[in-house]
Amino acid sequence: MTTEPETSLSLPMSPFRIAPLFDPRVWGYRDLRPWYDHVAESEPIGEVWLTGDECLVATGPHAGQKLSNLFRDFHEDLLGPGAPSPDSPLLIKVLFAREKLSVQVHPDDKMAQKYGDPRGKTECWYALAAEPEAKVALGLKPGVTLEQVRNGIHDGTLEESLNMVQVVAGDLIFVDAGTVHAIWPGAVLMETQQNCDLTYRMYDYGRPRELHIEKSLEATKLTTRAGKVLPTELADRTILIDVEYFRVERVPVAGSRMGKTLPGRGELAHGLSYLFAASGAGRLIGPDFDPVDLPTRGIVAVPASSPAFIVQDMGLLDLIRITPRWPA
Repeated sequence: MTTEPETSLSLPMSPFRIAPLFDPRVWGYRDLRPWYDHVAESEPIGEVWLTGDECLVATGPHAGQKLSNLFRDFHEDLLGPGAPSPDSPLLIKVLFAREKLSVQVHPDDKMAQKYGDPRGKTECWYALAAEPEAKVALGLKPGVTLEQVRNGIHDGTLEESLNMVQVVAGDLIFVDAGTVHAIWPGAVLMETQQNCDLTYRMYDYGRPRELHIEKSLEATKLTTRAGKVLPTELADRTILIDVEYFRVERVPVAGSRMGKTLPGRGELAHGLSYLFAASGAGRLIGPDFDPVDLPTRGIVAVPASSPAFIVQDMGLLDLIRITPRWPA
């Protein structure tokens, strides 16, 4: 009789906060207050990267290290055993659009790998706030052909082929790879995506930036799964989305909550997760590490090998938990 060998994690790695990285974009804002205490000195900021490879660890013994280096050196501590790749799996951002973004499309894994990149880009947007007329372009209208898309790119009528979707605060919008899309002004969005920044621009409203017309057409799927996702209400959480690359959920804390109760039913007890404060503030405490503050719109990584901890609500905490998933 044989038994399976026991799987063990490496040395415990305590939860740690990640410092945001403010990424310039021509369509962004110079002043991100009150969302972040940041005013750009020159170029406007369109994206705040929360888990980018260049983001720095802000707390704990690895403070000052790039997140990519941490995954390289401690991938099993972070991800747990058996992860298919040692790389950081998810890129989480907050998007601030003062102007329309380009009309664009992202490749799927197969196309990305065809051109030498490790993965494609499937993503979702969670609306942290939205003005009354906020909307996004999401996919093509029924019956639109690639030839119509090509003609629309060249004659400036591409918007006529796009499906427009109204956005209100609390919406979760799925954008699978191959979906033609664009973000318009009026909403602040938290984006969760595969850790890939491949974007093929179809049309950019006359801005002097490179377009990728042929690759964008190759990546385009005329019909996709993109759209608003209805939340699933459970007794101890609200699942906003659960698809092949990521799971995003709102988790009530109600004063305090044991870390061991954060994984949901059917989820690995030991796996990487991120805790994001959509509003309010929190704190993670435990007997084996110094307290880690979770400020408003901040993010804390909880490694697979994390020791026991408690999440405390330090005032009006709206906790979003994000976990990577591995497609079959």
